[in-house]
Amino acid sequence: MAASTTTSTDTATTTPPTPASQPSPPNVNIRNPLPLSASQEAQVRDLYYKRVRGYCAAEIKDRAHCYSIPSPLALHLKNLPYPKSIHLTKPLRPPEFAACAINRTITATWVCRKQRLAMNACMVEHAKPEVEDRAREEWFAGREERRRARELQRKKTEERQREVMQMTRDEEERRRKATAEGAAANGKGKGWFG
Repeated sequence: MAASTTTSTDTATTTPPTPASQPSPPNVNIRNPLPLSASQEAQVRDLYYKRVRGYCAAEIKDRAHCYSIPSPLALHLKNLPYPKSIHLTKPLRPPEFAACAINRTITATWVCRKQRLAMNACMVEHAKPEVEDRAREEWFAGREERRRARELQRKKTEERQREVMQMTRDEEERRRKATAEGAAANGKGKGWFG
């Protein structure tokens, strides 16, 4: 019985509940307030890949003036009637992966190993969660614009459907009038023997 009775001094000296006993607030990501569908996640992933490829464009793109050694393509380009001011042997950097992989299928893996490793290293260097977060933010920022574009497209489609329906009605009315005028001219609707 003594344990069930409490005094005011007992309640004043109790310690506050520990943080472990309190329910933690839900972990809400402000930048991504909504769960995305699979197609929306694919759009975010495409933006992410586009950003990473943008950072590594120099390692991927084909630029003939970046060859450090004369290649068959560079030698071929020297024989074409291009301006001679293009320096095809200028030692800027090794050829990019796309330039190396031209007209190669299976052998591109071994022949263009150096360029492929440089391209992959660049992509791994820039493929970070921060870049994915920025791509996600970009997707959410463009969400309203995409909604407006879909709405505008829907309105255009509805307007075109109304025009087609009106044209169909006008054509049917014209045919009815032509049929009625033809019947009136042929004997006011009488049959063959009348």
